[in-house]
Amino acid sequence: MYKIIFKREMAEKTVCHFRIEAPRIARKAKPGQFIVLRANETGERIPLTMAGTDPEAGTIDIIFQVVGKTTALLRTFNVGDSIQDIIGPLGRPTHIENLGTVVCVGGGTGVAVMYPITKAYKEAGNYVIAIIGARTKDLLILEEEMRQASHELRVTTDDGSYGHHGFVTDVLKQILDARKDVKLVVGIGPVPMMKFLSKMTKEYGVKTMVSLNPIMVDATGMCGACRVTVGGKTRFCCVDGPEFDGHEVDYDELIKRQRAYLTDEKISMDRFMASLR
Repeated sequence: MYKIIFKREMAEKTVCHFRIEAPRIARKAKPGQFIVLRANETGERIPLTMAGTDPEAGTIDIIFQVVGKTTALLRTFNVGDSIQDIIGPLGRPTHIENLGTVVCVGGGTGVAVMYPITKAYKEAGNYVIAIIGARTKDLLILEEEMRQASHELRVTTDDGSYGHHGFVTDVLKQILDARKDVKLVVGIGPVPMMKFLSKMTKEYGVKTMVSLNPIMVDATGMCGACRVTVGGKTRFCCVDGPEFDGHEVDYDELIKRQRAYLTDEKISMDRFMASLR
């Protein structure tokens, strides 16, 4: 059992931040890695990338959006409650090195995944420009944390309620037009965002890494549920990723696979919400 010692609701209560006691995971975890948790004895297994760790305190941070039954269930948990099972750290950590200028782009809850990665690139001596975006100002998360983790922070909102009126790719284009020293772009967020970001950076010839979020079950490379096509080859996100060359990913296939169980997910969510009434 893994005790929750801190909880806060963010982004109009559609996003939750938990700090959880998990000392063995906290000692080993590195930026870019993830955990798989099971909320209770009858729960499904879901992957969540860690938004931070504290090896000395023995804690890990997860930030998740309420989109289905399991995340809706987790939101009902409070400080003092415990999560049944957590395994990790899983996946390959982000390869961090001093490259020069790095642009880190996070959309939606992808900002939570991006935060420790941005921080690590800055600590490695890179000049880090961060771009974060959301549909509205109220849905932005970790703005101040990302400001501290980078040298420059640009903020966008789809509706223009805060920062740049438009998409993260609009600001990225401005940066790539103005600077010729960008060595790497890291993009994490909704699949369509990563798709168009990668299409843009390919035109500029800038190396791009993305963190993928396919359906995942066992997270050990055995079941194949998280398979993605990268460079024309089948890769398993859980053991080969979650980060891949953004210019090589088949995003259209990934989108189709993510939608495979939408009907079942809706039924499960409806039943759960009805049980709370």
